[in-house]
Formats: sequence, C-alpha cells, structure tokens
Amino acid sequence: MKEKTITLDRLVRWIGAGLLILGILLLINYLSSVLLPFVIAWFFAYLLYPIVKFVERRMHLPRALSIILTLILVVAVVSGIVYLIIPPMIEQFEKLGQLASDYIRKEAHIDSIPGAITQWWVDNQDEIGDFFQSSTFTDGLKTVMPELFSVLGHTYSIVVSVVASFITLLYMFFILLDYEYLTDNWIRIFPKKARPFWSELMLDVERELNNYIRGQGLVALIMGVLFCIGFTIIDFPMAIGLGIMIGIMDLVPYLHTFALIPTVLLALLKSADTGQNFWFILIMALLVFIIVQLICDMVVTPKVMGKAMGLNPAILLLSLSVWGALLGFIGLIIALPLTTLLIAYYQRYVTKENENEPPKENSSE
Repeated sequence: MKEKTITLDRLVRWIGAGLLILGILLLINYLSSVLLPFVIAWFFAYLLYPIVKFVERRMHLPRALSIILTLILVVAVVSGIVYLIIPPMIEQFEKLGQLASDYIRKEAHIDSIPGAITQWWVDNQDEIGDFFQSSTFTDGLKTVMPELFSVLGHTYSIVVSVVASFITLLYMFFILLDYEYLTDNWIRIFPKKARPFWSELMLDVERELNNYIRGQGLVALIMGVLFCIGFTIIDFPMAIGLGIMIGIMDLVPYLHTFALIPTVLLALLKSADTGQNFWFILIMALLVFIIVQLICDMVVTPKVMGKAMGLNPAILLLSLSVWGALLGFIGLIIALPLTTLLIAYYQRYVTKENENEPPKENSSE
C-alpha cells in the first residue's frame, strides 16, 4: 500500500481547514443567542412533522392548515395534562396554607392574623423607626439593592424569553411549511466533495436521535408508572398527578429530581391533615424515590437505552458519568446520542472495521 506523503500544499490546506472550522465555531458561539431559537424550532419541527404529515394526508388539508391544526392538538393535549396536575396541586397547597393559618391561630391564640400584625406594628413603632434609621438597615439596603437589580435583570430576561418563544414559533411554522424542501436541499451549502460526508453524518444523527427519543420516552413512561404505583401504595397525596408530572419531567434526564420540592410540601400537608409524623411520611416518599431511581438506573435505563442506542449497559452508565462531569446537566442530555455517534465514527474512520471485510461465503456452495 502506497503511503501518502505530507506535502506543504496538503499541510497548508489542513491548517486552512482547521482555521475555518475554528472560525465557524467561534461565529456560532458569538451568534448563539440568535441561533438558539432557530435550533429549538427545528427540533420541534422535526418532532411534529410526522403528525403534520398524517393530518395533511388523512384530512386532505393544505400544509399551513395542517400545521395550525397540529399545534392546536398539541396545545390541547398539553393543557389536558396540565389540568390533571396543576389545579389539584394548587388545591393541596391552599389546603396547606389553611392548615398553617389554623395552627397559628390555635397555638398563638390569635383570631385575626392581619389584626395581630397591625397591633404588633403599633406596639413597636418606635423600635421599627429606630431600626430604619440605623446603620444596620443602611448596610443591609446596600447589600440588597444589587440583588434587586439582579431580579429586575432576570425579569427582563423572562420578557426576552417570551419574545424568543414567539420567534421560535414562527421559525417552526415556516420550517414545517417547507420541511421536505429544506431537508432535501440543505446539503447544497457544502462543496460537492464534502457532501457525501455531511449527508452520511446527518443520516447517522437522525437515526441516533430517533433511537434516543423513543428510548427516553419509554424510560420516562416506565418511571412515571412506577412513581404512580409507589405513591399509591404509601397513600401519598396526589399520587397519580405527581407520578405523571415526574414522568414528564424525566423526558429530560434527571430533571425529575426537582419534584422533591412539591413532595416535601405534600408530605407536610399530609402530616398536618392526618396528624401522622412528618418525618415518617417524608422518609416513605424518599424511599419511593430511591427505589424507583435504582430500578430505572440499574435495570430500565441500561436495558431500554442500551437496546435503543446499541450500547453496553456499562458503557451507557460510563457515558452518562463522563459527559455529566464535563458538561453538567447538558452533558446528561446529549450523552447517549453523542457517545453512540463518536463510537460509530471511531469505528468507521479510525479502526476502519467496515473496510476490507472478506466477502461472506455462500453456504449453498
């Protein structure tokens, strides 16, 4: 086999290609705030396209009307799920507030909490005035004001996020409108020599993304069912609603851990309502969390995601740990598809396992 010599021309081209890639990455990083709504819109368009196509074919509607109908359907389904979860949770928290008010009245012998606050203000008016004029209050105000401006900054960010969401919706609508044309012709932005590589790469990405979405959806469904069963067994408040919420949150790996906050509040509510020991109720709920998490991490995720992504369970758990350590929460999200792609391209371009394979012999000969 003739070895390729590294000429000056080839070296210059390699350096130029490397600098071009670096420049593109820096440009993407600089424009990330502008590109993010487009990327999110493309991802949602990718998820909704099969539904849009189904509605268009079955109902013989124009593409624009099919998109609008699909969005209405998705909003209706999401609203139905929210209706099953949010109102009961608000009702439970209102009940918790009422129990807290009753407890304060009973223990402190107060008939009216607002009246008690007003009376305390009148009785301590001089001390309160001295406090506002003291250096302690002034120093505290200097400390709090930057935090206040930070809150205002976050409020501005929320407004910007709302505007970005509207832009994302517009992007998604127009992407779905010409989805076939965009997916068939995006390759033209690359030179003809590079098109086979990028086309192959996108096919691999699409395949692994499909596998990941199906696998993670199944894991989230199983986790939601297990939490519903576990909370029902211990007679926990909002057992079904909380289990559904945890299952939905687990569509993003490990996001369901934030469900511990309403779990603690619901345990407090049950304790105040039934007179049972709060710590016993909370420990039982935490045991459900631990048992379900162990089942999912040791059995469900390795089996389901390992089969979907073609990864050994040990490699799968290692990839979650490595990418989580490198990129934090985002690393947990992209760990499995990215690991699968890296392994596939390592085998294809480094070890070249698919090259020079001997032809299979015909068994009939």
